[in-house]
Amino acid sequence: MTNELKPRERTDAAADASASSRTPGVLKPHERTRCVMVGNVPVGGGAPVAVQSMLNAAPDDVAANLAQIEALAEAGCEIVRMAIPRRNCLDAFEAVCAASPLPVVADIHFDARIAIEAARRGAAKLRINPGNIGGLEATRAVIAAARAAGIPIRIGVNAGSLDDALAARDDLTLPEKLVASAVEYVRFFEDECDFRDIVVSAKAHDVQTTIDTYRLLASALPQVPLHIGVTEAGTAFQGIIKSACGLGVLLEEGIGDTMRISLTDDPVVEVRACWTLLGSLDLRRRAPELISCPTCGRCQVNLIGLAREVEERLANVQKPVKVAVMGCVVNGPGEAADADIGVACGAGSGVVFSHGKIVRKVPESDIVTALMEELETL
Repeated sequence: MTNELKPRERTDAAADASASSRTPGVLKPHERTRCVMVGNVPVGGGAPVAVQSMLNAAPDDVAANLAQIEALAEAGCEIVRMAIPRRNCLDAFEAVCAASPLPVVADIHFDARIAIEAARRGAAKLRINPGNIGGLEATRAVIAAARAAGIPIRIGVNAGSLDDALAARDDLTLPEKLVASAVEYVRFFEDECDFRDIVVSAKAHDVQTTIDTYRLLASALPQVPLHIGVTEAGTAFQGIIKSACGLGVLLEEGIGDTMRISLTDDPVVEVRACWTLLGSLDLRRRAPELISCPTCGRCQVNLIGLAREVEERLANVQKPVKVAVMGCVVNGPGEAADADIGVACGAGSGVVFSHGKIVRKVPESDIVTALMEELETL
């Protein structure tokens, strides 16, 4: 296998790309990529970062997968991915694609023939893994099937499943190996097969490896939309923190056209985490942002309980507003004056405010109800 990326060159190139992405007047990486359509969702070309998740229902259970898709769509998911581990799951996959309100990506490992059939059965995109799909030549028929169906392919490289020859090289770092694999397949797709409806991912469970890899990818493949994520990130607590660290850095640099926060949890939690991260970076807002202060000795109400109850009530609200729950007059409404709506608590009571101006005073037992009533008027 040839590899034109030389070890030290790539580090410098990635640093240069990172710096230029923050220079005024210079296009950020996601603005330079091609636009690829996944169903009706644009990915790349400066389109908003698309939010996606993966189904974890049994791959032969149509009803369970469709129910999960409905829940994900309600949470704001825009693209779903479904594993097809066996050929006898293809009928179920086809039925899911036919009824799904969201574009469905077929996730394929080991068997290129499943990918070919998935393209014919309604997949909005194919995901294949260079490390186990059977080599470059095995993808020719997959590319032909995707071309015939008018759908893109994601070249999804994983740190844990690099092909043996590349994994054995000791002259390359792990990020460099991941990028080398992706570059080899992209060049084959583009130059040998004249196929450019491509998305690339190169995932690892380590945060710094993820950051280094995607910086290198943005430099080496500036034309290709990138699917970013920290794979195998863990359960919700650890996984959200690791994903926010890694993806937050990349998104701030303009790297990433679509994203998944991978968690050992309900996929709906993944989607909510994606939107929270995008909103925190002011890239996209869909749901309310909860502002709540840490508790201290001045607090005279059960602020932790109040904040959690407000958070639960906001879970199904689809307004990009800021909602503040503040424990005392020190932190609110002054420090939350930019909140669209909020409450500052005192001894057994609270004042509801909007943009720093007091709206009404209510007893502690009515705080959440009053806050939600005022939210409905916005």
